[in-house]
Amino acid sequence: MSASDPSHPESTGQVPPQKPGAGLTTSFRTARTVFALMLREMSTRYGRSPGGYLWAILEPLGGVFILALAFSLLLRTPSLGNSFVLFYATGFVPFTLYQNISNAVARALSFSRPLMQYPVVTWGDAVLARFTLNALTGILVGYVVLLLIMVIIDTHVLLDIVPILKVIFLTLLLSLAVGVLNCVLIGLFDAWDMIWSIATRPLFLASGVIFIYEDMPPVVQKVLWYNPLMHITGLMREGFYSTYSPSYISELYVICVSLVVLFLGTVLLRRHHRDILTR
Repeated sequence: MSASDPSHPESTGQVPPQKPGAGLTTSFRTARTVFALMLREMSTRYGRSPGGYLWAILEPLGGVFILALAFSLLLRTPSLGNSFVLFYATGFVPFTLYQNISNAVARALSFSRPLMQYPVVTWGDAVLARFTLNALTGILVGYVVLLLIMVIIDTHVLLDIVPILKVIFLTLLLSLAVGVLNCVLIGLFDAWDMIWSIATRPLFLASGVIFIYEDMPPVVQKVLWYNPLMHITGLMREGFYSTYSPSYISELYVICVSLVVLFLGTVLLRRHHRDILTR
């Protein structure tokens, strides 16, 4: 039967139906590819160094205690509570989670470039693998760090789990969005990596890691409000300090900013990923 035969599906404009289970096969292939990329990164990053995942916990834990000790020598009491270590950790953990995930996703294509020569590995697989692995690792590390701090300093904290879960969701969404957009910009413009690194160096101070929003003058508050991370760190401290009820937080603002950035980054990455890989 030829394609010009009227009874042929293509001659009538009809597309032959897919075989049952074709969608499941594609989903399984994607999941298997993402899992393989995650195992590759785990062995590359943690499998070749003594201690492996132990360093992922000791590094932020040591950073929290050292900086908390430094601030305790300069200030008499923290803005909330009576423990500099816990106060600093509640801002440091979500900020570090955002930084690690966004930086990892931004370099997803360059990290998986050798494997993307195979047709089965797509740009979406590379991004999803790096996001998933670093998200799971960051959440686990943050949980262990905060748990150890509460045990060591013996603080009686009344946790509110709802704001903490919101922080995890908002941080993951924002870091994915910024990472995807930067993945395109870094791939297309060689200087963007350095430009972004310099431009975001004050972000540590402007995200409420070492202070709270209410401590700032009104003029500074108006500027800091537009930083999504300021809302995230404030929400995190609301979950750890029962007496703290920040009124400036807008979860809708963080979600809207993240979705707009994620949409823009996804559209650009889908259009230019081949150009990035061939550079």
